[in-house]
Amino acid sequence: MRAFTVNRPTRDSNLDGLQCRICKSARGAVHGRGGTPRSASAFPEDLLSAKPTLSKPIGSGEVSSSVVVLRRLWPYVKPLIWTVIAAIATMGAVAATEAGIPALLKPLLDHGFGSHGSDSAKWYVPLAVIGLALVRGVAQYASGYLLSYVSNRILLDLRLTMFNRMIHGSVAFFQRETASTVINAIVFEVNQILNVLTGVMVTLVRDSLTVVFLLGYLFYLNWRLTLIVAVLLPGIGWLVGKINRRLRRLNREHQTLTNELSYIVEETVGGYKVVKVHNGEQYEIDRFTQMSKRLRGYSMRMTVSGGLAQPLTQFLASIALAVVITIAVVQSSHDQTTVGGFVAFVTSMLLIISPLKHLMDVNQPLQRGMTAAELIFGLIDEPSEPEGGGRKLERATGEVEFRDVSFMYGASGPMQRQTLDSVSFKVAPGEMVALAGPSGSGKTTLVNLLPRFFDPSGGKVLVDGIALPEYGIHALRSQIAMVSQDVVLFNDTIANNVAYGQAADAERVKAALHAANLWDTVASMPNGIDTLIGDNGMMLSGGQRQRLAIARAVYKDAPILILDEATSALDSESERHVQAALETLMKGRTTLVIAHRLSTIERADRILVLDAGRIVERGSHRELLAQDGLYAHLHRIQFQQHAA
Repeated sequence: MRAFTVNRPTRDSNLDGLQCRICKSARGAVHGRGGTPRSASAFPEDLLSAKPTLSKPIGSGEVSSSVVVLRRLWPYVKPLIWTVIAAIATMGAVAATEAGIPALLKPLLDHGFGSHGSDSAKWYVPLAVIGLALVRGVAQYASGYLLSYVSNRILLDLRLTMFNRMIHGSVAFFQRETASTVINAIVFEVNQILNVLTGVMVTLVRDSLTVVFLLGYLFYLNWRLTLIVAVLLPGIGWLVGKINRRLRRLNREHQTLTNELSYIVEETVGGYKVVKVHNGEQYEIDRFTQMSKRLRGYSMRMTVSGGLAQPLTQFLASIALAVVITIAVVQSSHDQTTVGGFVAFVTSMLLIISPLKHLMDVNQPLQRGMTAAELIFGLIDEPSEPEGGGRKLERATGEVEFRDVSFMYGASGPMQRQTLDSVSFKVAPGEMVALAGPSGSGKTTLVNLLPRFFDPSGGKVLVDGIALPEYGIHALRSQIAMVSQDVVLFNDTIANNVAYGQAADAERVKAALHAANLWDTVASMPNGIDTLIGDNGMMLSGGQRQRLAIARAVYKDAPILILDEATSALDSESERHVQAALETLMKGRTTLVIAHRLSTIERADRILVLDAGRIVERGSHRELLAQDGLYAHLHRIQFQQHAA
């Protein structure tokens, strides 16, 4: 009988906590090495050097191309193309009615007023105005509905694609990205780009067509005056382009700061106990305040840059209007312009200012949408973890072999370091092998290679004599159960947590809870196995959470088991229950145990001692003590600490 004593562990520093949820990730911009917080005053100064790695330019240039973004969106738009065409047609009808108003004023003023006015003009013009209003109202409603249908359908497809890519992302992705960045991309930024898509489409289609129709009518009325107005358009275009470049840069930096502000809140909420115990409230307030002030500064700079376009455009339009009035007055003295023609021309000019303003104002949201698109497609383009080969594995015998395995951790270059160096050993089916060694020796890294969280940089890992890449990734992981000291539970029922990843069978769930010594507790709950346990099992005690994680492993019934010192500091009663549950779980299974307290593995079949990524000792507990090597040294230190 093998014993597994419960003690509070310390963590191995290599590739730690890989099965934790993404919200447990951390970023160096917030804390220094070893978890030491940087001073609040120093925090903002180096922030922008750590921009979100998901956000990257779309296309081949240094900044995203609008054309490339539209090309990326095309697969989502294509199935809805006829709906989009219908929306464009209705917006065209709205734009046409805009130009119809001044067109009705000219005959009314020229032929409807005075004692010699036309009776027909007095009546058909008001009726035509009512008809235009009716057409405009129906067309506006139809275009709004159709655009909402298109945008919400694209939103759904994009969000599902992003979540699917995220859930199939590599472990390196979850270690690299913070929860706030991923949440912003999937929940908020995708909304941003769809709002921009809808708003820009309305502006570019409806307002552009309005400008085209009004300009066409202006050319019809007086082409000479219209050409004078058109001279100002290149100047407006140059102005908009200059403001556009600055807005794009400010938007990207604003997004970075928003993600970091979200991360500060996430980190503070997640670590509230540490904050309170260490009286860190003022530090967190200072950190949040400084980041908020910096975000406010960027918002104001965006407002200043984006707000320049409208008044400058209005100023140029006013110059054009003044020139038109002057020339029209001169032409009227030579009977070249009628009162109706002049009023219609000026009215058209005034009507054209509003859609032009909208076209100018589209810059700021458009650049914000471009920045959101970089984050969205950065996530969509994130590579998925390898699917593995096509070899099936119904149920493994449990033989595990590490053959000359090496692993390099970190990016290439000076930051790269070797955490495993030519490690070789074999575990027989049903055998319990413990991994011991000082912190940072590579224990956690080693077991993380078994479910292919990472692949070795050298050597092979084999299950039943077959290299892992030959198995399908899901077939391989179905053979492995993992119980960690970092218990992860979901805000769901007890039954769904126990049967996670499989259909919940009530009898099997009860049997797993019995095996984990948790059934009596669950049976006393009003809803039994259908009881909701709250966020990460907050409705349960520490010992109950541990045993629920063990029940999940029992339910999976995998032949290979990884125990990463799967307990924390518990009271004596909880310790007894958890220890008994672990004994039941390990029976008949190949078990790899990461030992942080050596007293937990004294009765393991074999103990492998790692140091600096290499196996330096191997044997039973008694044999290793007799060798008086590293294991014996670590055992003496822990025994002395326990005695103290």
